[in-house]
Amino acid sequence: MSVEVLTFGCRLNAFESEVVRAKAERAGLADTVVINSCAVTNEAVAQARQSIRRLKRERPDLRIVVTGCAAQTSPEMFAAMEEVDRVVGNHDKMQGETWHKARAALQAAEPFGIEASEKIAVADIMSVREMAPHLLQGFQKALPRVFVQVQNGCDHRCTFCIIPFGRGNSRSVPMGAVVEQVRNLVEHGHAEIVLTGVDLTSYGADLPGAPKLGQLTRQILRHVPELKRLRISSVDSIEVDRDLLDAIAGEDRLMPHLHLSLQSGDDLILKRMKRRHSRKDAIDFCALVRRLRPDIVFGADIIAGFPTETEEMFARSLDLIDECDLTFLHVFPFSPRPGTPAAKMPQVASAAIRERAGTLRAAGEAALRRRLASDIGATRRVLIESAKQGRTEHFLPVAISSGKIGAVESFVVKGSDGARLTV
Repeated sequence: MSVEVLTFGCRLNAFESEVVRAKAERAGLADTVVINSCAVTNEAVAQARQSIRRLKRERPDLRIVVTGCAAQTSPEMFAAMEEVDRVVGNHDKMQGETWHKARAALQAAEPFGIEASEKIAVADIMSVREMAPHLLQGFQKALPRVFVQVQNGCDHRCTFCIIPFGRGNSRSVPMGAVVEQVRNLVEHGHAEIVLTGVDLTSYGADLPGAPKLGQLTRQILRHVPELKRLRISSVDSIEVDRDLLDAIAGEDRLMPHLHLSLQSGDDLILKRMKRRHSRKDAIDFCALVRRLRPDIVFGADIIAGFPTETEEMFARSLDLIDECDLTFLHVFPFSPRPGTPAAKMPQVASAAIRERAGTLRAAGEAALRRRLASDIGATRRVLIESAKQGRTEHFLPVAISSGKIGAVESFVVKGSDGARLTV
């Protein structure tokens, strides 16, 4: 075994895990598992810690390095775990030098062990101002869909969110470097590219000329005509620019699927979250995009049980599923993160949070079933991801039994099993 990376959390972490694996292997690390952690909820942190303990029980000779957002925000906690050999910061993990130093430190420590304070290699993330592109030659070769990181960090301070302290301030990859990466991946056979970042719609504000996400999208489609499908990950609707709306309306290779950072459907809760949109803004945005692209499919993040949320406030979040015609729902039971303003607000009872999260999930599953049923009889272009599954333009999962992995093929939808389309 050389280097294995276990990824928690967001799509950006999935991309960065590929960079980490390549750089760690190039540095000569062996028999090592890197835990690329997430800090968005207490549960995510707990899952990382549980995985560390399980891995060490099962493979005592394994070296374990922890990185990611939870390692950045709580390095001492992970360093105190006897199973952990090294803790690497979020910016540090993307630097080749970090992994050369890690190998040297781990070799020097054997067989004497490492003091907790000596395990930590975590720089000040808030001091990072620029973002270098990470160009990989055909990474994730077995996967037809790959992520391209175009932005990192966040300048906003939502009251529930710890991520800016794990990711730093917003910074962007220059457009030319993004286009080069996309072209490189397409040349290596990847059919679908997903643009990803922490606050994707803030893209470009730190670059010369302050280009926006819509301009980047159009540049990719213009300069990489061989790209079959381009997809955008989570967006903040209040930041969506005119160019992006025009691209959604007129670019067939830009997939008709957007995931929205909504968080709540109640205006007072949105204000207490320090979000920058209102309930009406969210509903109006979905209506506008649907006029531009009638077949658009929306997903959304919703938090259940934010501090001070009443049943009436929660009902307004639940109503958003119908008001915005949401198909995919990511439900987050509120989790107070130490150091955030929301952690100091009056908390909702745990039982109520769990119940509301369950209600939202059930409503989300019902919305997905309705959407799947509505596609029966339609012809869909399906990206074949594996021998058994593909995804339509709208990101709906499709059960398949034939086709070449990485190809985009047309199928007539014959039915649905409640979770996937069948063809």
